[in-house]
Amino acid sequence: MCGTETADPNRIKVEGAELDVCDGCTEFGTELQTGSDESSASTKYSTSSGSSSSRSSSGSTSTSSSGSTGGRRDDIYEDVDELAQDFDQRIRGARERADLTQAELARELNEKASLIRKLERGETLPTDDVQRKLERYFDIDLSAGGSVDTDGWESDSSDGGYTLGDMVERRD
Repeated sequence: MCGTETADPNRIKVEGAELDVCDGCTEFGTELQTGSDESSASTKYSTSSGSSSSRSSSGSTSTSSSGSTGGRRDDIYEDVDELAQDFDQRIRGARERADLTQAELARELNEKASLIRKLERGETLPTDDVQRKLERYFDIDLSAGGSVDTDGWESDSSDGGYTLGDMVERRD
């Protein structure tokens, strides 16, 4: 990993890849034992694969598996609403319609006036908490409010998922 040449490298597993590394880099993965001993020693940055069994303080044994389920992996960002590009204008417009100054709005939301100024200038993005406060207070929507239009796209893959090649138009 670090590039040091060694006569007696250690074999470790890092995120599924087996590597021969020097003694200094051994701590970055799970050291694989050679010979008949199939168990692996856990280290600081180890990743586990397969099944493992551990004994808790109550004496019961729990088993965990990190194997693949074989299905499609869920996208953690799939349900996240995207912030509208004109969020700053929406905030400013709603504040002005309510006839509030930035300082008054900040006081109402229990936030700093400097944050309201930065939001209205588009210099910073609102946190989820601040976004909810603004949406609730003004009864507005700061999310982009739409999904990608996939009409007319057909996937060539057998599982029905889209690839970059399905969406890109080539210019030869």
